[in-house]
Amino acid sequence: MTGLFDFAIDGWRIMSAVGSLPNIYADYAEHAVLCEEFDLTNSEGDLCFLGVAEGTQPWPSIVIAQRYEPAAASGFNPGALIVPSTGMLFVGAGTRLLAYDLQTPRRTWQRRTEVGFWSWSRHGAYVLMSAELELAAWTLTGRKLWSQFVEPPWEYMVLDDTVHLDVMGKNTSFSISSGP
Repeated sequence: MTGLFDFAIDGWRIMSAVGSLPNIYADYAEHAVLCEEFDLTNSEGDLCFLGVAEGTQPWPSIVIAQRYEPAAASGFNPGALIVPSTGMLFVGAGTRLLAYDLQTPRRTWQRRTEVGFWSWSRHGAYVLMSAELELAAWTLTGRKLWSQFVEPPWEYMVLDDTVHLDVMGKNTSFSISSGP
């Protein structure tokens, strides 16, 4: 039995599970306007599930089920970020990055990051993606702005639309809108 984490924010209801698909996955998939499955038959990696419903809808309009690598055991957890004002959903798991227009609903792009995804974060008018070897930025509507190669250990912070990046002790700063 899989535990489903179900939460709501800014008019969206999000259902998620890691490790296996929810017991009623077939029902979620059947009722969804858009159901996407990636590598479910692969025996390597972890499974994750994400469903997104608008408002009080009983069923998610978008369902994403995927097997991803590298997996949580290696420190790579899946993540998602919703931008309520534009209806964009950003998803990362393993090396797969996805973006969806929740209003339509439809996938707007699919990309790959090397080694593995870490997290999404929003900084004002920008969405940043952190991965093992990459820091990248998108607009709130999902248009990619820039990408920067990094290697661990690395970290960043954003202050007043300036990215302060520390890669192995070397510090740089640049505008979040234009990139390095």
